[in-house]
Amino acid sequence: MSLTSPRRSALADQVIDQLRNEITSGAWPVGSRIPTEPELVEQLGVARNTVREAIRALAHNGLLDIRQGSGTYVVATSELAGVMHRRFADADPRHVAELRGALETAAARMAAERRTPADLRRLDALLTTREAAWRTGEVERFVEADATFHLGIVKASHNEVLTGLYADLGTVLRTFLRHDVGDQLDPESYMDHARLLTAVRERDAARAEREAAAHTRTCRAFTAAAAGAS
Repeated sequence: MSLTSPRRSALADQVIDQLRNEITSGAWPVGSRIPTEPELVEQLGVARNTVREAIRALAHNGLLDIRQGSGTYVVATSELAGVMHRRFADADPRHVAELRGALETAAARMAAERRTPADLRRLDALLTTREAAWRTGEVERFVEADATFHLGIVKASHNEVLTGLYADLGTVLRTFLRHDVGDQLDPESYMDHARLLTAVRERDAARAEREAAAHTRTCRAFTAAAAGAS
């Protein structure tokens, strides 16, 4: 007897694609709760079972987390990001810090060499948002703003592979940053990123690399201190 692979219905595939697009486009950012099942049924005009199948498929792929009694939350922006989140959820924070440093210093050098006027406008706006988030004293807001600024530097490298890898590691890096920041923002731990952006603006690749390396060394020092105290 020959076996054939079962095929998911075309309708379910379409719903999966629509939900995935909401995640990858940023309409449903990481950490956000997606609309409830009844809301999705109404919005999409499909049966409840079809919506449920799509949500389960995306949860299986690591993009969504179904939390009983709370809702369904976005935990990754791609299947690879979901895999990395599960694989490195319990990684040593010091190892994550070292990986972050390797990626960000390489990206800073390339960004200084390749940045465009559009990149600089975007980075100026992201730095302003980061500084404003720090002044609020809200940890989650600052973590998101800081991570978005660093991703902006990586994007300015115009290396698609590096940018994709860094973005897919986003959840792991944000988790590390929350661990690094702690429960409240400490003025003594604030790192001014204006010098890094100035080096990128002035196309000084060596200085951009040094600034990025200095930031990550400071992060590793905080992480090592926290690990020693625990």
